[in-house]
Amino acid sequence: MHRKLRLRNRQDFNRVYRGGRSFANSQLVVYWSKKPDIPQFRLGVSVSKKLGNAVVRNRMRRVLKEIVRIHAERIADHTDLILIARKPSVQMTSKELEKSVLHVLKKANLLKPRPPRSSS
Repeated sequence: MHRKLRLRNRQDFNRVYRGGRSFANSQLVVYWSKKPDIPQFRLGVSVSKKLGNAVVRNRMRRVLKEIVRIHAERIADHTDLILIARKPSVQMTSKELEKSVLHVLKKANLLKPRPPRSSS
């Protein structure tokens, strides 16, 4: 993830928590808010100490950021997102976590529609 695509300061997190909407599944919660002055989306990741030690938390952060980076072109622009990992996500493989991230983003209506495939 590029540095400019990250939510980093407390004010941005509080703005999204207070003024945004949220959707969840059993592994993740996503809070999101529209931000019209920013052309692309920005991402913040939150992993609680309840999930494990620093090694576990940092791994979760890295995996979640990588999943979002891979699917960045599908995520709605002008949006600030916060992904919060829940306890069951720690035992998941990267593929399962990817499906879970896409599920919660789709539930929040934050994924752009896929372009139609052309049959050749």
